Amino acid sequence: MEIDSATVWNDCLRVIKENVPEQSFNTWFVPIIPMKCENDILTIQVPSQFFYEWLEENYVQILKKAITSVVGPKARLEYSVIVDKGNSGSVPLSVNLPNNGGNKGNIYNQQKRDDYGSPFRLKSVDSLFQESQLNPNYSFDTYIEGDCNRLARSAGFAVAQKPGITSFNPLMLYGGVGLGKTHLVQAIGNEIKNSLADRFVLYVSSEKFTNQFIDALKNNKIQEFQNFYMQVDVLIIDDVQFLAGKERTQEIFFHIFNHLHQAGKQIIMTSDRPPRDLKGLEERLLSRFKWGLTADLQQPDYETRVAIIQRKMQADGIYIPDDVVEYLAYSVDTNVRELEGVLISLIAHASLSRVELDLELAKQTLKNIVHDIETEVGIDYIQKTVSEYYKVDIDLLKDKIRKKEIVIARQVAMYFAKEYTQHSLKAIGYHFGGRDHSTVIHAVQSVNNMMDVDANFKIQVEELRKKLKMRVVQ
Repeated sequence: MEIDSATVWNDCLRVIKENVPEQSFNTWFVPIIPMKCENDILTIQVPSQFFYEWLEENYVQILKKAITSVVGPKARLEYSVIVDKGNSGSVPLSVNLPNNGGNKGNIYNQQKRDDYGSPFRLKSVDSLFQESQLNPNYSFDTYIEGDCNRLARSAGFAVAQKPGITSFNPLMLYGGVGLGKTHLVQAIGNEIKNSLADRFVLYVSSEKFTNQFIDALKNNKIQEFQNFYMQVDVLIIDDVQFLAGKERTQEIFFHIFNHLHQAGKQIIMTSDRPPRDLKGLEERLLSRFKWGLTADLQQPDYETRVAIIQRKMQADGIYIPDDVVEYLAYSVDTNVRELEGVLISLIAHASLSRVELDLELAKQTLKNIVHDIETEVGIDYIQKTVSEYYKVDIDLLKDKIRKKEIVIARQVAMYFAKEYTQHSLKAIGYHFGGRDHSTVIHAVQSVNNMMDVDANFKIQVEELRKKLKMRVVQ
């Protein structure tokens, strides 16, 4: 028998609200949508995998208490997890998962194994089904474009529309750790799979490729190994730098590369550095890497970092105040992976500690997990030390006041922030009332100039330097 799910869920919310802090309630329960209630099973829709996992790990007992008190002792909960939000031409895609009493791992991991395919096995040339090893969560829709990756993304999208036909073959993407290389190349693969279902797209890491080749050598299946890879329409190989020094693996890859390229098949590769800087790879292989387009991915700029945080919040159905978003974007300027990790940690701290997710919590959280904030002499400490030395209120260092004594103190604090922290100039300016990078440059130059012409001022700076160095030694 089906009953009104909205009524049931509203009654559950009243129970939940009595047992969790308001911030946690707004973050984790308000976004939930009741779908149906039938045969003592309440189905609720949650906005993402992350959201589902978090509820199961942290609030399963509260959910159980709420649903049993409203529906009855035999009540059960089922999740409808949105895994693809769809677009104007398609409805969102979701998967139904039962509540597992806090032990979600087996059920959800099995679901992921079913979705992503079993571990790679060599198949015959005429096999009717081939596994692409692609993660369906990686798409162009979830890949944030900015100045740091515009060329790479544009080239990747062009390849996805016409694989093997454009002059971007091979397409080589390079950049440091956590900048989105794997996301982008898998997005290309998924786009091709969605639009050209008959194409065999294969994603493989160079380490996995090497291990497969070694297994083929042991089992006298070199020809089978080579035949398998020669039937691929789009080969995506990640982290080709790990082929360095593996001569036999490079040789087989060279022959596979030649065959695919001559047959008009698309080759996509990633590396942590440009082809010219790859050591331990044969020159004939490197020369082929340069045949198509090589594009780099750089550290995301501030605007891109803000967009990444906002997209992550939207995907997980979570609200974070604007000032916290700005602080995170300014403070974590290394890579996307670290930024997303900080965001998850911040949400976890707020929920587990049952405190408001505000700017103060963000500062405390970042001190524990981000290397740049972790330095013994941070911007907050520099501002505190300088303000006490010059006997000015610390808030005035961040204000727009132009009194001479305030300006000098502010410039000295910026000078030491540049010297003792690894923050970008833009990030330093942000911590001084949202000033731009040119203001920080001017402050550093002004302090250097004043030390050259004013002996007393130079003594002041050196005294402050000793105070800050004492902090490092402690």
